[in-house]
Amino acid sequence: MKVMPVKHATYEQLDDFLTRNDRIDKPLLFDKGFVVEIGGRIEASFILDELDSGGYWLKQLYITQSHAAKLPVLLETILQIARKQEAKIVYVHSHQPVVDILLESLDFQQEKNKQNIPEKSVTSGCWWSYHVS
Repeated sequence: MKVMPVKHATYEQLDDFLTRNDRIDKPLLFDKGFVVEIGGRIEASFILDELDSGGYWLKQLYITQSHAAKLPVLLETILQIARKQEAKIVYVHSHQPVVDILLESLDFQQEKNKQNIPEKSVTSGCWWSYHVS
């Protein structure tokens, strides 16, 4: 598994991935995104969007179904990247119970304080945070 900024991926790899996954916000991915190469093919993507508060919002995390078992390792890798970028906190918005379980197992805390969440207009699902040390 190789995680890299989008700009390091080849055009052919990106084209193949985006053709197979058409619901990804391409402009945001190209601007701030990372992709994950598995077996020579891009199989996942995510965006770490920096916030004014010194935190990051993990957006648009996507992994192909055939590689979903690698999601815990990918989340750990994302937290390492956040550490290197000197993030204080990483926020995640989840709308799937299985992702909630995974986040909790990785020591994310469910955000109860609505003042802390990056996007107040998102009302469904759960907000989670991880304090990077």
